[in-house]
Amino acid sequence: QVQLVESGGGFAQAGGSLRLSCVASGRTFSSYGMGWFRQAPGKEREFVAAISRTGRATYYSDSVQGRFNISRDNAKNTVYLQMNSLKPEDTAVYYCAASTNALTTNVLSYGSWGQGTQVTVLS
Repeated sequence: QVQLVESGGGFAQAGGSLRLSCVASGRTFSSYGMGWFRQAPGKEREFVAAISRTGRATYYSDSVQGRFNISRDNAKNTVYLQMNSLKPEDTAVYYCAASTNALTTNVLSYGSWGQGTQVTVLS
């Protein structure tokens, strides 16, 4: 298991930007594929973005493609989510997660989760 702690959430105006960070501790960070998910009130947790162990491969949901960028720094045990052109519908609690799979969108493939960080986009 790996322990994950997110930070960087907060308020942003529509059209603005936020950068989320997720620091991992425990077993070797570079052995995990990483993902970001989000959950809005009354909705199911949904996939946002994923990145492979090396960072060479990424994948995004259609709703954030072209606006969000996932990256990782294995030397710092950190994965990032740069969120640009934010929309009110991006408002949610954002979670980072670790998977032993290389690159997956399946929430059930992620065995370690952070506590979440709130992102609120104001119109």
